[in-house]
Amino acid sequence: MLTIGLTGGIASGKSTVAAMFRDLHIPVIDADEIAHRVTAINGEAYKPIVEVFGRDILEANGAIDRRKLGTIVFDDEQKRKQLNAIVHPLVRKHMLQQKEQYAKQKEKAVVLDIPLLFESKLEHLVDRILVVYVDEQTQLHRLCERNGFSVEEARARMKAQMPLEEKRKKADAVIDNNGTIEETKRQLHACLVRWGVLGK
Repeated sequence: MLTIGLTGGIASGKSTVAAMFRDLHIPVIDADEIAHRVTAINGEAYKPIVEVFGRDILEANGAIDRRKLGTIVFDDEQKRKQLNAIVHPLVRKHMLQQKEQYAKQKEKAVVLDIPLLFESKLEHLVDRILVVYVDEQTQLHRLCERNGFSVEEARARMKAQMPLEEKRKKADAVIDNNGTIEETKRQLHACLVRWGVLGK
């Protein structure tokens, strides 16, 4: 089973490409989805996070206010490391459990959708790395439009990640997502044929 690491930058269109994998019936294990699950009220990371960051980060219903927590960790690398130390090992554990399941089902390939694949040094979990790339202006524009961020806020979010130019150099394959959906689809298809996941 080929394990493909799917990564990119914030607002680079990684989710669009993940959806294309699903349309091709290639299973996708989503790190963000698992992170949401483990940080939910009944999730394994909930109590440790509240112990470290205090009850100020909670909404009225007791759920973690992601925006509030995000603001705290974006401005403070030490706190970001503390949060990652709680969440990342749990996410990895669940990802590997799901991957095992797909291996048992004799899937030809599985996708690990990990936004911070390089930043978290998780390259060893995958056989091939696919980076979804857009140029900086497109990324900035999409991020402001999608999240309602100011240019400064968007730039701060982008700076918290490794630049896409750098990720591009470390990839086994790159999908240039500056164009149309159709162009992106064609690139993905060609890549999967090359890797022997799809027939011509």
